[in-house]
Amino acid sequence: MDSNWRDKKLYPALGIFALVSFTYLNFFDHINLSFPIILRNPSKMGFVGVNGTRFVLVENGSLESPATGREVYVNGWNSYWLMEESVWGPSRYRVSGMLKRGAEMGMTVCRTWAFSDGARPNDLQTQPGVFNEKVFKGLDYVVYEARKHRIRLILSLVNNLNAFGGKAQYLRWAEEAGVNITSSPDSFFSNPIIKEYYKSYVKAILTRKNSFTGVEYSEEPAIFAWELINEPRCKSSSSAPALQAWITEMATFVKSLDRKHLVTVGLEGFYSLNSTENYGANPGEWAASLGSDFIKNSAIVNIDFASVHAYPHSWIPNADLEAKVKYLSKWVDAHINDSENVLKKPVLFTEVGALLTTKTGGSYDRDVLLRMVYNKIYESAKKREAGAGVLIWQLLVEGVEEYGDKFSFVPWKYPSTYKLILEQSCRLRNTTSQSLKNRKVHHKDPCFSQKTG
Repeated sequence: MDSNWRDKKLYPALGIFALVSFTYLNFFDHINLSFPIILRNPSKMGFVGVNGTRFVLVENGSLESPATGREVYVNGWNSYWLMEESVWGPSRYRVSGMLKRGAEMGMTVCRTWAFSDGARPNDLQTQPGVFNEKVFKGLDYVVYEARKHRIRLILSLVNNLNAFGGKAQYLRWAEEAGVNITSSPDSFFSNPIIKEYYKSYVKAILTRKNSFTGVEYSEEPAIFAWELINEPRCKSSSSAPALQAWITEMATFVKSLDRKHLVTVGLEGFYSLNSTENYGANPGEWAASLGSDFIKNSAIVNIDFASVHAYPHSWIPNADLEAKVKYLSKWVDAHINDSENVLKKPVLFTEVGALLTTKTGGSYDRDVLLRMVYNKIYESAKKREAGAGVLIWQLLVEGVEEYGDKFSFVPWKYPSTYKLILEQSCRLRNTTSQSLKNRKVHHKDPCFSQKTG
């Protein structure tokens, strides 16, 4: 209760009501009973589908036949920390603030973790198929707030890395249960028991009924897509067939539970040795040895769109800015071309990260690299080709610096980057049939005063 209320003389009935409410909420939260708490009418939103190499908004039609939907191009961002900050009430305002500020920059999609596996107090899955209800309510809050601010979420379902549990935690659970597995983490993709652990988790997420809205996740239009795994890699390239089979199996499983949402893999976008002529777009020979294959993995029937990451500062660390720009240009072109001509699916650059570093020629390195990617996506959108959008890695608000890495930043502290993001949001929106000149705008519209083109 707000401290200002303590100094006021309240009517006895109000005091009793507050005491009962406090006791009720804390008691039921403690015993993890979950009743729908409808806070307000959620915003109406349509689902996003795919028509050829383009995303489309399906507001009043069948997702199986989205040909008449309005085209959607994405400018968005990553904030992986949203669920964790939503577990406890006092920190939820940061989540609301991030989604609100994202919308104020005209962005429409946020990618975030829907996983946290292990024994930490804020872990969602504490054992295979066992969930911390308080943390689940935190994820409910993220979805609810996203819909309120008309932001759609890409929810990633497991981590290839060890952070927040990831593949390694699934292997530990299997070992603790006496499952005979190999020492290689690649067994995550092949062991039938571990695969059932993952499926059980996915089913719990997709069939979850939001405690704030009463809407099942599989029916929630504020969810843009399910991402099977963040940055899948194999310890050995010989495990590539196992990864391919795993993606096929899990994408089919997700679609068996949810036909309304898109599915993507979560790839970094590396080409294998036998992939295409664009193998040379890889940042080095090491990239082809990780078992992933942008073409094969993305071509799977139940994968609706391709996903790519881009980290020139990490992948070619010794190169100067000019070389990084040249590399990134080739990387983006290769994936847009292959998505357009080979995969015939949209492609999202779901993580693009760059260091601020120094100011060169009047612009920060990050702005130079980001502008180049933004321009290529904009040109692709104008030609109605497969380049569907960019999600910058990653955005923070004040007070969540603990989640930061060398690519993270608070955007409003860097006016040049903030302006760049907003301009991209507005000019992408201006490429659709519902352009600024053809629709009614209002003073809260972030693109109202923007000149785009």
